[in-house]
Amino acid sequence: MASRFRIAETENSLSARLGRPLGLGLLVGSLALGAPVAARADEYTDLLDILRVKGSLTQGEYGALKLKHQRHIAEDAAQTRRVVQSTRDTGSPARLRAARNGGTRLASAGHVTGQYATSPDGDVTPVFVDANDAAISAAASARDARQSMLAARAAMHDTSIIRMDNYVPGKGLTFHAGPVDINFSGFVNGFYTYDNAYGKMVAGGTSAGAGGSKFDASAIRNGYLPAGLITKISTRQEGYDIQAVFGMYPGMDNNKPGAMNANSGGSAVALGTPGIDFRQVYMTFGNKKMGTIKIGRDLGIFGSDAILSDATLITLGSIGGNSAPGNTSLGRIGVGYLYADWIPQISYQTPTISGFQGTIGILQPLDEYNFAGGVTNSAGGTDALSAQSTHHGAPMVQGKVTYDFTVGEIKTHLWAGFLIQHQQRLYSSFIPESAKRSATVEAGEVGAKVDYKGFEGLAYYYRGSGLGTTGLFFDGIDPGGHKRDSEGYYVQATYSFNKRFRIAGSYGVSNLYSGPQEINPILVRRNESEVGAVFYKLTDWLQLVGEYSHTESIAHNGNRGKDNSMSAGAVLFF
Repeated sequence: MASRFRIAETENSLSARLGRPLGLGLLVGSLALGAPVAARADEYTDLLDILRVKGSLTQGEYGALKLKHQRHIAEDAAQTRRVVQSTRDTGSPARLRAARNGGTRLASAGHVTGQYATSPDGDVTPVFVDANDAAISAAASARDARQSMLAARAAMHDTSIIRMDNYVPGKGLTFHAGPVDINFSGFVNGFYTYDNAYGKMVAGGTSAGAGGSKFDASAIRNGYLPAGLITKISTRQEGYDIQAVFGMYPGMDNNKPGAMNANSGGSAVALGTPGIDFRQVYMTFGNKKMGTIKIGRDLGIFGSDAILSDATLITLGSIGGNSAPGNTSLGRIGVGYLYADWIPQISYQTPTISGFQGTIGILQPLDEYNFAGGVTNSAGGTDALSAQSTHHGAPMVQGKVTYDFTVGEIKTHLWAGFLIQHQQRLYSSFIPESAKRSATVEAGEVGAKVDYKGFEGLAYYYRGSGLGTTGLFFDGIDPGGHKRDSEGYYVQATYSFNKRFRIAGSYGVSNLYSGPQEINPILVRRNESEVGAVFYKLTDWLQLVGEYSHTESIAHNGNRGKDNSMSAGAVLFF
């Protein structure tokens, strides 16, 4: 009697552990014949769940394998029922009587005596028949589960199957096609901006009021960033990490091509079309030991940390004109740093060693450019306020060194960079190109960014000779061919109250000093701006933004142009 209770107790315990009813015949037969108990159906399902969570199986692969597994279970159950029923149907009366005589009938279902099992309705089946059939069914289920498991593992390495990583906010969507990784990321933004501009003429000024008139303007526009769609294709071959990058940046407003192409001012005229700025087209190759080589068009090295650390990168900053907006606003371009720009280059970045990393490259040389325009001379013609250039016998060279370290909860990022370019065949109203006048442009920069809990502080400074202001080599050389000195800085503080709400404030200045041969004092001497912004992260993708900015441009003769703008909108990153 005690043994009967132990068997029943074992059945109940296993039934509870496996989470489904356990046939008494299967249990007794397995114990009697030494056959393994049927494998848990949940084990294979758990494996599929783990593979799906790890990104090794797509939703389609997961569903197909799980459906196949469930079909195998159903088929095995049906086959077992057929075998048991057949045994019962063909059992002879003598065998049934022998079973009854050899065992003790128990009133309750599922009790066992000797070698035979009885059911409440009096039907008796030899236990060894049930046990044998159950063992065969269990073995078949185990084989099917193993085959399905091996198929799932093989699918992880099948180059014909495309898999997807779990989504991580801000990292884009990553797919794996055999040895190739494909990542899509991007952003979209839009703002309503109201601007009040006024002042006197300041040639080369960044304020909307530097044009010398007073006006109010409303616009639905992009911010400092246009929209962006970035594709990265990566793989590893023979020890090298290889990547190709394509970055397309379309604007929202109508394009009006000019000297700066898609980044020129816009056109508020019906039937217009937006501009597409294909800024990034480059490849990289290397590894952790040798570093990385980059070839193609990407953000320049000099000034890159300053622009990427700027809080106005996802707002507007200085708007640079609002009545016919182009692809972008100015952010802090010309009011704290020069635009790093997207430049064809061949560059090398070292591995990180004890927090230090270096980058150096040769880049497509750029012309000196007369951004300030010209003034009417006594003969009725126009004299340019700055000299320009057309030839370059050597590439531009840029480089920087960064250092990252952490002390307690304080994270610090330091950087220092340089730029050198030789400008040839300078010309203006006073210098013929045939004079073959030349100048070597030199510039340097330093910056620091500190993070402590929710606070981030930044300070940046640059100085150049012939570098100009706003854009690289804009108004860097006076009409007589002499280099103008320039310098600038910006300071910034941001504070995150929690994971959703953040505020930011910054102040920046860019100065352009006179050369020895100026022809008119209306050239810009100083651009400066103050910016305050609030950010609310509505979801992992979506941020709501509100901003106020004040920008002022001052000429060498004291003329001032100003504007005050208020903006509200949203930025989506994926």
